[in-house]
Amino acid sequence: MSPKLSIVVPAYNEAARLSGSLRKIVTYLNQTRVESELIVVDDGSVDDTAAVAEQSLADSGMVEARVIRYEKNRGKGHAVHTGLLAAQAKIAVFSDADLSTPITETPKLVDPIRNGECDLTFGSRALDRRLIGVHQPWRREQGGRIFNLIVRLATGLPFWDTQCGFKAFRMNVCRPLIEAAQIDRFGFDVELIYLAYIARLRLREVAVRWDDNPASKVAVMRDSFRMVDEVRRIRREVDRGAYSEAISAARTAAMVEQKHSLHATGLSSALRDQRNEESVDARVKTN
Repeated sequence: MSPKLSIVVPAYNEAARLSGSLRKIVTYLNQTRVESELIVVDDGSVDDTAAVAEQSLADSGMVEARVIRYEKNRGKGHAVHTGLLAAQAKIAVFSDADLSTPITETPKLVDPIRNGECDLTFGSRALDRRLIGVHQPWRREQGGRIFNLIVRLATGLPFWDTQCGFKAFRMNVCRPLIEAAQIDRFGFDVELIYLAYIARLRLREVAVRWDDNPASKVAVMRDSFRMVDEVRRIRREVDRGAYSEAISAARTAAMVEQKHSLHATGLSSALRDQRNEESVDARVKTN
């Protein structure tokens, strides 16, 4: 059977902490007893990330698990794109390797998609800061807020946190956007959300638990400037129509999905009404 949920974990030089994270994910997925797959994408690591992943996933129970590896480091965005496009399930989640957002928060993102309410959901640290257990250093936290303000001003996106490493996708709708994505490094989150927003997909920013990991690989100044440049590039590519075909395909897929959802809802209501009528008839005959 095809899995009902895919989890994608991008990893670059994560040999020291990956094993613990993968064990937590596998344990969680086995406990939920939902047919699922776990895909680890080794983004050209120079340490033993791939070997650690393969060893950690050797006994994954009912979870289908595999490691995708390529030699050259391409960036977190490329790793996420690679994992998502390899996913077999209709719903795919990507999670940072450090599990800053616990994997147990998965239903917050998956349920709105599974229930036909959303096409793309993403975790947010900004909506309810009471859910942050361990905060980032002040400088990094303020840098993140400034970057998200720049994103809002540059794109018109109405969201306050595009960078949390915890997102879920309805794959038949989002796949064209992922295939067309150009940003391989940290600005990839903005690209996918912005394209989905232009395509008028159903998006939802969801408050999630989150703890800062001091081993984060983001360099505040260097990567902030790089991400701002990437946002400018995304706007430029949108303006020249580079994503137009993908946006149209995603919009069409979303419309088809919503029609199917409405049809299924209508059938369920009709069946429920029919059962109610049959129950009333049965009570009348009994009386």
